[in-house]
Amino acid sequence: MAAGLVVDAVVHWIYAPDMAYVQGGAISGELLFQVQAAVAGVAAVVVLVVGSRWAYALGFVVAGSAVGALLLYHYVDVGALGPLPDMYDPIWYTEKWLSLVGEGIATVAAAAGFALAGRAREREPEPVG
Repeated sequence: MAAGLVVDAVVHWIYAPDMAYVQGGAISGELLFQVQAAVAGVAAVVVLVVGSRWAYALGFVVAGSAVGALLLYHYVDVGALGPLPDMYDPIWYTEKWLSLVGEGIATVAAAAGFALAGRAREREPEPVG
């Protein structure tokens, strides 16, 4: 799961400068990509270091929202949304596929980790005392 978030972070960081030209909104496309890269990187570290249900939930939210945004902006030209620029990009290219695969794997793995961490917690014996 963390590997998928790392792929997401790396792709967004590398391509952030290419998004500087994106029009609309108060937030630049470059800044949006940099923030996504940073959040995905932090989420990957949290999942690796903490490994609790809330860490998996964080990973799910970060990766799942990235998948949702990628698919939304690929298939729908929604224009600028509030402070967000018009990120419509109907073309598939290698880096976009890598990002989608990494985010998708991370989303599914986070959901599984969340469920399995909950089951492991249910099996723990109650403290005596």
